[in-house]
Amino acid sequence: MISFSSFKTVLIAAGLTSVAFVSHGQQSQEAEMETFPQCIERLQQQARNAGVSEITTVDILGQVKPLPKILSYDRNQPEFVQTFTGYFSKRVTDWRINKGREKLAEHREFLAKLTQQYGVPAHYLIAFWGLETNFGGYKGKIPIIPALTTLACDQRRSVYFSAELIQALLLLERENLEHENMIGSWAGAMGHTQFMPTAYMKYARDGDADGKVDLWNNELDALASAANFLQNLGWKTGFKWGREVLLPGDFNYQLAGKSHPQTLSFWSQQKVTQVSGKTLGDSDLKAAVLIPAGHTGPAFIVYPNFEVILRWNNSEYYGIAVGHLADRIKGQGTLSKPLPELPNYTIVEMQQFQEKLNQLGYEVGEADGILGPATRQGVRAFQLSVGLISDGYPSQETVAAVMNAPTIEGIKDSKGLAEL
Repeated sequence: MISFSSFKTVLIAAGLTSVAFVSHGQQSQEAEMETFPQCIERLQQQARNAGVSEITTVDILGQVKPLPKILSYDRNQPEFVQTFTGYFSKRVTDWRINKGREKLAEHREFLAKLTQQYGVPAHYLIAFWGLETNFGGYKGKIPIIPALTTLACDQRRSVYFSAELIQALLLLERENLEHENMIGSWAGAMGHTQFMPTAYMKYARDGDADGKVDLWNNELDALASAANFLQNLGWKTGFKWGREVLLPGDFNYQLAGKSHPQTLSFWSQQKVTQVSGKTLGDSDLKAAVLIPAGHTGPAFIVYPNFEVILRWNNSEYYGIAVGHLADRIKGQGTLSKPLPELPNYTIVEMQQFQEKLNQLGYEVGEADGILGPATRQGVRAFQLSVGLISDGYPSQETVAAVMNAPTIEGIKDSKGLAEL
């Protein structure tokens, strides 16, 4: 495998035309090296097999040059761990709330029709739109075809991006687009709602019935497409995404987490309430309690539609942000519990923390620096074992306790030294 630094050197030296790429399409355990021109030939054959015209295959795909900056974006890793406070405060802003309400009023009649047809309430559609592109204010600047081609010729996710590239070419022909106008994110997401080509081809809809599906320039098309997408992802009509809740002082934090759904009746028995103090009710509806910022921050209970939001973007932070932004656009108030100031860990520090948890026997998976469900579960188990509040959040107290805890090997070594 070529390192990225080596890759850039070869790329520049070769004049961007004879770079060695690795294809995941090979059946052998070790992928076969291929140059960029060889990759283009492979992709052209895939395009022909998928029904892309010869003109597009030769005159557009055949003329693509790699974009080395795309691989830089793909490899880029943030320096610090993203906390819920940092994520949420940058996305659920007064500007987005006010702009969302303006857009809700502007398209009210059309959105009412979408809700009737697809079952997705208008304020959710507006919230997705706001988070994805600031209501169309920023849809990306990267040419889609070269970006997807570059990623398709890279070994990391070649199969996925090759398929997306072929769909982008088919989309170009279906909608009679100019490939120069197909711009978006570095990973190929496009338009107001940042659909990948596959989603665009399958779920995009002609909202204003003008015979064309244009997610770049037509807000009605974008909103109709979002509604259709969410319906197909499984949106349950008549249900909320979730809500902020209050937890009792003796709450059992081992019950928290998306992997531990219980009925609303169960949560009511645990004295979990709405922020108003009202009961959650007696219902068999399954819901999970999330504590994204630790026990000092807000808690949320999430319903099945939260899982639908995660199928759009598989991030609990994103899901809570979409849900709360939708509530605020609809007119509900702010969170009842303020967002706490949280430790600013670097990715390296979080990786070291995860490695130590694994060494202590609390399996959290790969030490990737991401504070995901597996890490939070391991943190809860450790906190419980040492008498800390087991909220699953790596507070400074928790991190210090983990890093100072002796491993089994360390205990053996210390015993050996004592015997000497």
